[in-house]
Amino acid sequence: VGLASDFDYWFLSFKSKKFGEREREMEGKANSGGNDTVRRRVGLVYDERMCLHHTPDGDDHPECPDRIRVIWNKLRDSGLLSRCVLLGAKEAEDRYIQLVHSKNHVDLIKSISSKQFDSRRDRIASKFNSIYFNKGSSEAAYLAAGSVLEVAEKVAKGDLDSGFAIVRPPGHHAEENEPMGFCLFNNVAIAASYLLNERPELGIQKILIVDWDVHHGNATQKMFWKDSRVLFFSVHRHDFGCFYPATDDGSHIMIGEGPGEGYNINVPWEHGRCGDPDYLAVWDHILIPVAKEFNPDMIIVSAGFDAAVRDPLGGCCITPYGYSVMLRKLMDFAHGKIFLALEGGYNLQSLANSAHACVQVLLEGKPIVGSSEAYPFESTWRVIENVRQKLSVHWQSLSEELPKKLTSLRAAQPQLIDASFDSETENVDDAVKDIIQPLSELKLDASQDEEKRHSATWRSELRLVDVWYASYGSNMWKPRFLCYIQGGKVEGMQKACSGSMDKNPPKDVLWKDIPHRLFFGGDRTLTWGPGGVAFLHPEVNTQEKAHMCMYRITLEQFNDVLFQENRLSCDAGSPVFGLGALEAIKSRRSISPEGIKRGWYHNVVFLGEEQGIPILTMTCDLADVDAFKSGERSLHAPGKGYANTLIRGLVEGKRLSEAEATTYIDEAASKPLLDHC
Repeated sequence: VGLASDFDYWFLSFKSKKFGEREREMEGKANSGGNDTVRRRVGLVYDERMCLHHTPDGDDHPECPDRIRVIWNKLRDSGLLSRCVLLGAKEAEDRYIQLVHSKNHVDLIKSISSKQFDSRRDRIASKFNSIYFNKGSSEAAYLAAGSVLEVAEKVAKGDLDSGFAIVRPPGHHAEENEPMGFCLFNNVAIAASYLLNERPELGIQKILIVDWDVHHGNATQKMFWKDSRVLFFSVHRHDFGCFYPATDDGSHIMIGEGPGEGYNINVPWEHGRCGDPDYLAVWDHILIPVAKEFNPDMIIVSAGFDAAVRDPLGGCCITPYGYSVMLRKLMDFAHGKIFLALEGGYNLQSLANSAHACVQVLLEGKPIVGSSEAYPFESTWRVIENVRQKLSVHWQSLSEELPKKLTSLRAAQPQLIDASFDSETENVDDAVKDIIQPLSELKLDASQDEEKRHSATWRSELRLVDVWYASYGSNMWKPRFLCYIQGGKVEGMQKACSGSMDKNPPKDVLWKDIPHRLFFGGDRTLTWGPGGVAFLHPEVNTQEKAHMCMYRITLEQFNDVLFQENRLSCDAGSPVFGLGALEAIKSRRSISPEGIKRGWYHNVVFLGEEQGIPILTMTCDLADVDAFKSGERSLHAPGKGYANTLIRGLVEGKRLSEAEATTYIDEAASKPLLDHC
């Protein structure tokens, strides 16, 4: 596969501001034959009736009608609309929808907007995962599916070179028998099945589906799980199963079954902030080589733009330029038969700019003007190598090991943690700036004010969910814990806390004893000076008892405590522990989010429920415990100021007397850290 030349291209691509100029020059010659007036027939479909699907009470929601309006208006105002072939939207027929959906599911979506469902529509929606219905939902769903079918058929026939279905609701989460994740019908899967099974005379025998939405295309994967005619490729945030849809289906080990084995490719990011260099590395070293071997007759892009920079739900950093390069690379296959169907994308400006860049590429056959100077993250190379290894027996182009000279080109991880320091550090803002500098240099359009406005979306969602934060260290003393909520410092602290974005005090405070071991490690912290700080052994031990002061706070505030405990700024574009993680931890018992993984308190542990509300704490993981036991990391008794803070918490919380609290701390600090039986 020419790995040496790949390296040369990669180096030029990401170190030169002229990234892609050579490619664009060659493309222009190849595609125009020296004639720049070649006109590409690009079809667009849009219908205002799809905007009639909205929340029943008109409440704000990320998947809103303006998503498709802003794309249409951007294309109109720029003049690109007049250069395209405009298609009329059509409703899909039930028989085609039922190629991938059950009759019961089709009947539900068909009738949900009818008058007979007026009194129970909301109740039915509440039974599904992230779904709403209103009186316009049925028509919008049928139009979205039908519009994607219309573009697919015209591109397959050759009436169009390419196309873009600007539709909603999106589709790639919609399962065979239920809607899910804002999706009612799986528009792309319906179109692919229609071409393969209903229109064989069109000659479309192999289809490559590229899903670049930031969320895993769970339903599309299942619908073609055993089908070798469809190569399904999804690159998405996975966060070790904690990012929506928060299952293991998006893992790289999920490669298909039976005849479809090897025809399902997942590239699961370990964390957010992945951008142009990460996605283009995946294109060059996984997708493009496999596409050459597969040799598809058509390419369908599940074009979600929620991995775009500043998207409030995605937390990634693809620029419009990045999308344009990704799309242009795909146009070299299937004789250019390619079309996009809109999936996610929730920052309206980023969505419009990214979609506009893609239409421009379809029309002009070259990426938009832009550049990228950053390298992929270290974790990106790790994921790429894992995927290549898993699929190497199925695709010859993935069998060779990537050169170390190539994979050594990497950006710093998107985190600030060094295990040799404590949870508070000086110059946090400068440290953030230094580490993410390569990404901040990408050419972005939106303002910082808009970024802050849209980053508030995840906060507004997590603000509605309560958890118990169970503290066992200095946070047992309420005035000290309030420093993490309201900012400031208390007696004994040498450094102030920034505080949470939501400064409301806890809604309730309870005490509880749990069967876990308390111990003290580290020899010095910036906040408390010399001495160890408290850790909780993450495993249950019925011979041990730890006193826990539990604060009822919001999941948003819990994230801000996590940020501060692990030396991160609270001004983040996405949470490190979201709703998916909250659901997953109930079965996993503990989760170490990637963005804080090198911090001292990176391991979130589930301790059960109180009053139906999850109890969470944060501590080290078992590998850290082993390091403390082996002496690799030091065990130390707490310093006087820190120990007094714990004692004050236990006494003022009326848990123990001062003498009992002192004995409790002394015993935890002096008892050997032994293996659990």
